[in-house]
Amino acid sequence: MFIEVVKSKIHRVKVTQAELHYVGSITIDEDLLDAANIIDGEKVQIVNINNGERLETYVIKGERGSRQVCLNGPAARKVQVGDVIIIISYASMEFEEARQFKPTLIFPNERNEVID
Repeated sequence: MFIEVVKSKIHRVKVTQAELHYVGSITIDEDLLDAANIIDGEKVQIVNINNGERLETYVIKGERGSRQVCLNGPAARKVQVGDVIIIISYASMEFEEARQFKPTLIFPNERNEVID
């Protein structure tokens, strides 16, 4: 049996930009992606702490060190610049594998910087 489990989570980052007239996706600073073990093109769930919105989209790698978190396309209507969001990716795996799996969770500071 396969189940879905949390693979990676970027907990509480600030939206820096929202671009309505774009194909769609979320652009995230490559430093955040590396720290969270999320790759370009990966499907993610976005949870907006400010308004309760939830949506799914895919990741576009942003400029390393930019601290950018930009919702693009229709997703831009679900956030405001300055909103705090959680970005979650999931993985399907065998039940027994999932029992042993440890997700990558990161907790950036208020400037979207990776902290240890």
